Amino acid sequence: MALRCVLAVLAIAGITLADTETVTKLKVEVVSTPEGCTEKSKNGDMLTMHYTGTLDDGHKFDSSFDRDQPFTFQLGVGQVIKGWDEGLVDMCVGEKRKLTIPSSLGYGERGAGNVIPPHATLHFEVELINIGDSPPTTNVFKEIDADADNMLSREEVSDYLKKQMVPPDGGEISEDVKQMLESHDKLVEEIFQHEDKDKNGFISHEEFSGPKHDEL
Repeated sequence: MALRCVLAVLAIAGITLADTETVTKLKVEVVSTPEGCTEKSKNGDMLTMHYTGTLDDGHKFDSSFDRDQPFTFQLGVGQVIKGWDEGLVDMCVGEKRKLTIPSSLGYGERGAGNVIPPHATLHFEVELINIGDSPPTTNVFKEIDADADNMLSREEVSDYLKKQMVPPDGGEISEDVKQMLESHDKLVEEIFQHEDKDKNGFISHEEFSGPKHDEL
């Protein structure tokens, strides 16, 4: 799957730690808005977006335009980084924005593998394609917990992440995803450092901060 799947998993796990940097607040610039906007995005909506993400030096780390496949997610429930959850509210279908996201609302002092460095300010050009109704929340904990023992092991988290990274149809893996695979073990450890509160080597249902119920 695309890099966005792995980044979403990291966002769910809460790997967004505060740091010191020049950009400290979210900046939202409205580039264009359509005429006759009758509905605006709100928390809980399913948004379908096109986007391009770059770093301060202009390096592009991900783009839905390159894949010709927009990204759909639920706003305000932690499926994406905080900068998106906060910066995409009250947006009209067809509206375009530029987001400048401090690392405290992105991937923090750890970054995301070899793709996004620590303390990185993120720049996104986004366009809202569609606003949909909210679906039942996916029980991510249940999807990861392969043996259904209500505890997540490193092996289960590792297997889940790999499934998100590797195309199920044997399609070509992008360079960004290859870099993520190279730092796969590091990503697993980052998740456990944050989620394994009692440091017993497992993430319990109570400790897991992502979606863990079949419905809201």
